[in-house]
Amino acid sequence: MVQSLPSEFYSDFLSATAKARKPSPIRGLYPLEARPGMISLLAGKPNSATFPLTSVQIKARSPTDPEQELTTEIAGKALAEGLQYGPTAGLPNLCEWIFGLQEREHGRKKGEGWRVSVGSGSQDVIHKAILALVNPGEPVLVESPVYAGILPTFESLNCEFVVVPTDSQGIKSSNLRSTLENWPASKPKPKVLYTVPYGGNPTGMTASKERRQEVLALAREHNFLILEDDPYYYLYFGSAPRPPSYFSLELEQPEVGRVIRFDSLSKILSSGLRIGFACGPEAIMNAIDMHTAVANLQTSSLTQAITFALLDSWGYDNFKAHTHTVSQFYKGKRDVFERLMKKHLDGLAQWDTPEAGMFFWFKLLLKSPGTEGTEEEDSESLIRTKALEKGVLALPGTVFLPDGGKTAYVRAAFSLLDEADVEEAIKRLREVVLEARGA
Repeated sequence: MVQSLPSEFYSDFLSATAKARKPSPIRGLYPLEARPGMISLLAGKPNSATFPLTSVQIKARSPTDPEQELTTEIAGKALAEGLQYGPTAGLPNLCEWIFGLQEREHGRKKGEGWRVSVGSGSQDVIHKAILALVNPGEPVLVESPVYAGILPTFESLNCEFVVVPTDSQGIKSSNLRSTLENWPASKPKPKVLYTVPYGGNPTGMTASKERRQEVLALAREHNFLILEDDPYYYLYFGSAPRPPSYFSLELEQPEVGRVIRFDSLSKILSSGLRIGFACGPEAIMNAIDMHTAVANLQTSSLTQAITFALLDSWGYDNFKAHTHTVSQFYKGKRDVFERLMKKHLDGLAQWDTPEAGMFFWFKLLLKSPGTEGTEEEDSESLIRTKALEKGVLALPGTVFLPDGGKTAYVRAAFSLLDEADVEEAIKRLREVVLEARGA
């Protein structure tokens, strides 16, 4: 029997903004419309008779045979649902499909202390979760380097970044423990930890099972919640079996409820569909949904209906087959990129081979061997000016450091380019490094 933390446990975690939100007086009553015999005068829903769409047809490659094209049609009740306002948390059919997926992938069953909230991409629900949990000026634990796209949300709250370093095995749990054990007694400890545990953006690192277990133990010991941002979960292509997620490993704890998981379909179905979802304790999902109800009402019903129609036509096994194909595609891209890095940047850069995702995180060796000086090298001006002048775009590592500072690291995406463009880009970077060395 899985034990989950009670809803009142989260009272100390919810932000003042989340506590002040009130349920939508209209959307909160939507479920009652389904009651037999109920005549609803409630919502200002447009009459579907005025909608011009009569069906939507989707053609997609077969997950098991790329040469075969499968057709799925959305019509009747499914289309009517997709064209109308819907539940704030997501269309029921899609939410049920996600419940089944999370049980298969992470061993988490419906009815065991968690539920689903569908968002307009995972960034949407992550942003709302942070606002639901963090008050202005509070400290937050963030891995470093960190996904740069999440920093503006924390910065808008004037948060104090408590940096937790990472390496190729993930968050350095020993550093995290030291930070928390030496925390000033007069100051409230951080309530949340943000991490991207598979194919981390920008580092490409995948956290080991042991590190995850250590972080989970610290979460219980020091009472913080883990925001598990996992858009690259299905883009794992390492040679070893994929480590279990925080959401899964939480089942080893005496009780569940300290992990809020964020998944994205952007990297495996379409980034333009803008479908992601959060899974976690009811109290946190309620706070996210109340934000959605006043911000954008709901995620697009039509894109949810399209997504569900495709996933339902495939089934879980074919979905798994598709994600495997996607991960192997990116493995091939990674292999090409690394082969050309070794060819042109050997001795001029250092890196750990990523086992998931779509990024290389590498350190430019801007000083010639034997050069004196211990000052930290800096890639920023080099990448923003010299590399740009030579016609290659990349991101300097400093944008991924929560506390700023110099770094010789660079992030490069390998998802789109063909081999010829990859080689040309790396050759141009080679010229930049050699010029910086004065060679």
